[in-house]
Amino acid sequence: MLKKTLLVTLCATSLCTATLTVHAQNFSSEQGALTVDTVIGGLNHPWALAFLPQRQGILVTERPGNLRVVSPDGKLSAPLGGVPQVWAKGQGGLLDVVLSPNFASDRLVYLSYAEGGEEEGKAGTVVGRGRLSDDLTKLSNFEVIFTQAPKLSTGNHFGSRLVFDRDGYLFIALGENNQRPTAQDLDKLQGKVVRIFPDRRVPDDNPFVDQAKVRPEIWSYGHRNPQGAALNPWTGALWAHEHGPKGGDEINLIERGSNYGWPMATHGMDYSSTPIQEAQGSAVEGMKGPIHVWEKSPGISGMAFYDATRFKPWQHNVFIGALADRNLIRLQLEGDKVVHQERLLGELNSRIRDVRQGPDGYLYVLTDEKDGALYRVGLQ
Repeated sequence: MLKKTLLVTLCATSLCTATLTVHAQNFSSEQGALTVDTVIGGLNHPWALAFLPQRQGILVTERPGNLRVVSPDGKLSAPLGGVPQVWAKGQGGLLDVVLSPNFASDRLVYLSYAEGGEEEGKAGTVVGRGRLSDDLTKLSNFEVIFTQAPKLSTGNHFGSRLVFDRDGYLFIALGENNQRPTAQDLDKLQGKVVRIFPDRRVPDDNPFVDQAKVRPEIWSYGHRNPQGAALNPWTGALWAHEHGPKGGDEINLIERGSNYGWPMATHGMDYSSTPIQEAQGSAVEGMKGPIHVWEKSPGISGMAFYDATRFKPWQHNVFIGALADRNLIRLQLEGDKVVHQERLLGELNSRIRDVRQGPDGYLYVLTDEKDGALYRVGLQ
């Protein structure tokens, strides 16, 4: 593999960084050679990214608890003020970040993160929002709009991804805190996808509103540990993927009121290589099955549909990061069916935590390392 150091200018229609010294490698794909440029390094276990409009830069979360801005000239800001204290243990910490659909007028930034509970050593997923200052240095008036209850995690399976749909509803994908039966308990918020208004109100048309001993926020249930979610740009449907146990990572098309089966329906085994105690098979009557399964778990994380015009071979593809397999997975779609897959960026040998399509039509990839990096990926 050829390596060389060169000066490269990263410029595009809506994001342009200054000339940087980067390390370039030869990366191949079925569609031709890839360009892989380092936008910035030195990130401490970055987890998610969001693009600010009007070439203001990129927001990046770091799991230990920092929110930073990567500026248009390729500089990394100091940690922003006003970010809540997070429970940074195990898989917990500062997690997803998304902008308000009305960011141009309200400048609201939404964060998901792990927060400690009343019981010592237990935590759960929380979502809050604050207003980003005009100088990009702090969040003001931060408020919590959602709290996972009860808080049962000792460091595992927080989820969590945030997605706004076309109507402005906020979907939150939540792990089951490594407490398997709770994914089926409708009086708990473990192993659920919930749907709320951005101001925390519960929509009247949620599937379980006004049912006794059922949390009204719930949109779907029976999930294990969702690590990626995105809105299909061609259909408007919500897709989410989740970790299986030992095997059985899966992609689900999230539908109103559906039960996705965990832990009764799974393609995986326990980490001890014994069957999941509650499992009744890979499919159970009355439970919604996945649209795609990896029998051997890649450790999937992050999800981005590609609908830009810049790289035509990628159109109608979805890209998913892989933590365990340390690569980027490209899935070719026909409708909602996966017809082909390819593994990319294995040369980086890095845990890929997030992938997003940039406003310039490139893919932007975060690596979950102590010295993590943000890369820009395209086709030559």
